[in-house]
Amino acid sequence: MWQTPSQRRLDAIPRLYETEKIPLRDKLIYLHFYIFNSHWFACEFDGVDRFFGFAMLNNDDINAEWGYFSFSELKSITIYSTQICCEPEESWLIRPASEVEHIRV
Repeated sequence: MWQTPSQRRLDAIPRLYETEKIPLRDKLIYLHFYIFNSHWFACEFDGVDRFFGFAMLNNDDINAEWGYFSFSELKSITIYSTQICCEPEESWLIRPASEVEHIRV
């Protein structure tokens, strides 16, 4: 994985189900993973391997959805010798899902 998030960034993400009562549009998005036209946005983390957030594959906003995705699986993704990337802390502003361009709420 190119630009792996630091442990400090991972530790700052609420644990799974901690934001369960917060409406999807108001959930804070802590991390943005991407490769080409596919995006994963994390708002909860189990502290080990599972995120809850929003995923959009190949710019397909019709089938994009909220759900769970695996950190280890993201790390293993390589397409045409390109690895998945986590947007660096300096350029990713933590914000509500309703303010993230690719997220449908």
